[in-house]
Amino acid sequence: MRIGLSHRRAIIVGAGQAGLAVAAALISRGLSPQRDFVVVDQSPGVRSWETRWTSLTLLSDVRHSTLPALSFPGEPQSRPRAREVAAYLSAVEKHLGIAPVWGVRATGVRRLGSSATLLLETSAGSVQTRNVVCATGANSRPRLPAWAGDIAPPGRLMHSSAYRSAADVPPGDVLIVGGGNAGAQIARELSGTHRVTLAVRNPRRYRHVATFPRAAGSRKRLGSIRPEPLFGDSYAQLQRDGIDVVPAVVGASDADVTLADGRRLAPASVILAAGFLPGDDWLPTEVRDAPLGRTRTSVPGLFVAGMPGYGHPGSENLDGVWRDAATIARHIANRP
Repeated sequence: MRIGLSHRRAIIVGAGQAGLAVAAALISRGLSPQRDFVVVDQSPGVRSWETRWTSLTLLSDVRHSTLPALSFPGEPQSRPRAREVAAYLSAVEKHLGIAPVWGVRATGVRRLGSSATLLLETSAGSVQTRNVVCATGANSRPRLPAWAGDIAPPGRLMHSSAYRSAADVPPGDVLIVGGGNAGAQIARELSGTHRVTLAVRNPRRYRHVATFPRAAGSRKRLGSIRPEPLFGDSYAQLQRDGIDVVPAVVGASDADVTLADGRRLAPASVILAAGFLPGDDWLPTEVRDAPLGRTRTSVPGLFVAGMPGYGHPGSENLDGVWRDAATIARHIANRP
């Protein structure tokens, strides 16, 4: 490997909130960053929060958007913007003395025979270590509906992860697919400049309390879920504000989409706010198929932080990932 990662006690894959939380927990147990463990991330140095749309606002307030290592600045009841989250995570990184190795993507991990050593395969080569922490996030890869490849609108077709502002969307009708928080926020923003239709699976509005904006991943979401209007906006309120709320899209052909009630629409542009998939695609199949829970996996020394289905309830949330981090740090400290 071209970078010096070998012979560390642990390698944390992912420099987001989960990775930083694990790093903080390891430091609290006496391990030194860069000497005893390192953090790698596939990003070239730009946090994913910096690439979100400009007006994105968290569902959780400042009180529920902080890591134990460093308090989130701002009014306790205010809801941070995406850029503020990125700045906060950078501040945590600096506070902890973490120097992530950017531009390194994990591609696989396996145990070397019957030993306690793991072989982590990355885009920069292979490296041996005693412990690997998968902290690549619950929102790592865009989730696309099955019909996404069948639609070709005359304007733009994009996932919500590619949306930055209303200026990205050409004039004309816009269909937003996905009634989660991302879809609702983008719909409200675009309604000032475009005619907007929001396609949803369920007419009831749900909010995932104290969590990042996201839609369903590949696993059942664990956490506090309750029926509640998002920022006071019910679907009825969105409709009163000029946004047309329609049933889910069940199919597409060329420039048309078919709704669950049989209607067909021909929007100029389509934004897929269908959520994300977790960044666990590089883990062994047996780990993904049968996670043991509470951060542990069937591979000794391989742990997962901040992903639904693998860790503690709510661990995908900024204020909940510390439970995973503390558990993982304890396991690593106790491993011979």
